[in-house]
Amino acid sequence: MRNIVIVDAPSNLGLRPPAPGTVPGCYKLAGALREQRIVQRLGAFEGGVVVPPRYDRGDWQEGDGVFNAAAIASYTPKLADRIERHVGAGDFPLVLGGDCSIQLGAALALRRLGRYGLAAIDASADFRHPGNSDHVGAAAGEELALSTGRGQGDLTDIEGLRPYLRDEDVRLLGIRDYFDEDRAELAQLKIPTTTVGELREWGVADVAGVVAQSLEVPALDGFWVHLDADVLDPSVMPAVDSPDPDGLLAPEVTTLLRRLVRSERCVGLNVTVYDPDLDPEGTAGELLTDLIVAAFAEA
Repeated sequence: MRNIVIVDAPSNLGLRPPAPGTVPGCYKLAGALREQRIVQRLGAFEGGVVVPPRYDRGDWQEGDGVFNAAAIASYTPKLADRIERHVGAGDFPLVLGGDCSIQLGAALALRRLGRYGLAAIDASADFRHPGNSDHVGAAAGEELALSTGRGQGDLTDIEGLRPYLRDEDVRLLGIRDYFDEDRAELAQLKIPTTTVGELREWGVADVAGVVAQSLEVPALDGFWVHLDADVLDPSVMPAVDSPDPDGLLAPEVTTLLRRLVRSERCVGLNVTVYDPDLDPEGTAGELLTDLIVAAFAEA
């Protein structure tokens, strides 16, 4: 197994404020997982912190595009620099967010290096863009669209590398069965999606194997894994901004992760959206840490 290097990316720039005058608490994710001794339990190396700009939406209003866009556009290359360095050195970066907009950093880093795929384990596709919505604003709900070149140019074409990901190189796992609108568009674009119900019907381990094999192909230089904590059911993971019902359970997520991250072609993983402010007892953070550690453990 390659050296796991833990990099903190505590950016909350892509989420809406949970209440007026507050900021999203997911920037505390890395600290909370470190409190659960994730570094020691994984035998990981320190990759440091990529410090984000301040969360400040200013006078942003609906219709103004993505809020905090300038801050995200400046943060994404800095995070990409760190990820690119570790992937290039043969390490396995485990990036602790942060909201889902940090995925842009991984996508940009890999685009610099070649052609890479993405396996996203997420409750939703995060595919909102001006072509399908009048409510573009929160990059954490739009990062897949942005990564595939849909949306405003300051976020989709950083360094002239648009798109960072090709549609056909993306796989989505764990989407809620009732999120039909996204699936219709994604199907037209030939972006494979697998819902919670389909995972259980077809077998989580079997689906994970098929997805991994589809990304372990000569056309790709490797693939990245994105884990959004909201893929978990609120009964075990209530500490997210959108705790939608009927999600996966921890053993199912571990099974998905294990097959993907242990692939020789997998080059890294990021973890996003868990909000310690919504988890005063720390039980959800403990569960999230446990399932990540279990995914890397020897079978």
